[in-house]
Amino acid sequence: MTADLPNYYFRVRENGATVFRVNTENRQRRIEMDEIAVINVKNGNIKPHGDAELTQADTAAIGAWVEARQTQLAAREVDDILRTVDHLNLTTQWAQSRATEAQLEAVTDSLLMAMHDLRSTLVRKKADTLMKPQG
Repeated sequence: MTADLPNYYFRVRENGATVFRVNTENRQRRIEMDEIAVINVKNGNIKPHGDAELTQADTAAIGAWVEARQTQLAAREVDDILRTVDHLNLTTQWAQSRATEAQLEAVTDSLLMAMHDLRSTLVRKKADTLMKPQG
């Protein structure tokens, strides 16, 4: 099993990860994980942990992980928005077919304000895009 282990382990945390170097080269062949850095996915900052000195291999592996993580998070963000579209459609169907007057009373004002805010933002962004010079 230890032969298949990666050289690095990334413990995901808010806005980034803690990076560990995985080591099995000891007498007991136990898995040791040495913390070597903390990374911020949003800005790409890499901070070595304590006295750890990052090798070129460490930096390259961390950079590749950050790039893959940023891609993954961007895809999740779009997926979340598409799920919101589905939710809005389901909410419309619920309001039209199953909602009671009391349920509608409980959610209508909040939904209308949120939808107005979203619509205003989307229209403004779309207008900005259309008004940009093409080039």
